Amino acid sequence: MQIYSELHPAPVCSTISVLARRIHERFPGSGLSKVAAELVTVAAQNQSVIENLRRPLWWSRALATLTIAALVALVVWAAIEFRHLVKGGTFTLSEALQSIDAATSELIFLSLVALFLVSLETRLKRRTALRMLHRLRSIAHIVDMHQLTKDPELALRRVESTASSPARTLSRTQLPRYLNYCSELLALTSKLAALHAQHLNDAVVLSAVNDIEALTADLSRKIWQKISILATAAPQSHAATVSTPDREKAG
Repeated sequence: MQIYSELHPAPVCSTISVLARRIHERFPGSGLSKVAAELVTVAAQNQSVIENLRRPLWWSRALATLTIAALVALVVWAAIEFRHLVKGGTFTLSEALQSIDAATSELIFLSLVALFLVSLETRLKRRTALRMLHRLRSIAHIVDMHQLTKDPELALRRVESTASSPARTLSRTQLPRYLNYCSELLALTSKLAALHAQHLNDAVVLSAVNDIEALTADLSRKIWQKISILATAAPQSHAATVSTPDREKAG
């Protein structure tokens, strides 16, 4: 049964694959199409990581259970021995203090081991998730680099290039589509990161996911500002084209 209140990895990966094909068909051989293809690979790896993170680490849980059982057994044994010594009356105060000190040292040691093993599964999964989130953050910055030099002003009017100017290969109609693809890539990158926050209840991972979502939202906002400039200039250009013959007729 499909759950619509939960983000599923498979549809996200499918959407990324379709987007990569769209970009390749519209801009074949472009750097953005290569980034999209890389995101397809990362999405498949991300899905595998998500599936692994959802599985419990039974060996870690077994070790933690054995350690806790040993800790409980030591407490019970110490209590029984102390009770026998009290009933027998065959121990001195110094012997009692030594026994209590030894038992306390063992309890502290086993408690630390138990705490380490109980948190081991979370820390291992956190490290795996953060490694994947780091890749997603890098892809977001790479997408931003591809749209960085796409200045809408240069598509609206002719500007003389210098020796260090980047190549301007996109037409007036191609540039909005290119920028829209960049925004879609950023949005899907954010969705890949959000998958880690659904089943891994870890504060560090949640913070990393929130950082990526904020980063992609900020980068996408800059892209849509460029798209808005192009969309606003289009009606003005069309109006200027239509009004020129009208003025000639009036003259």
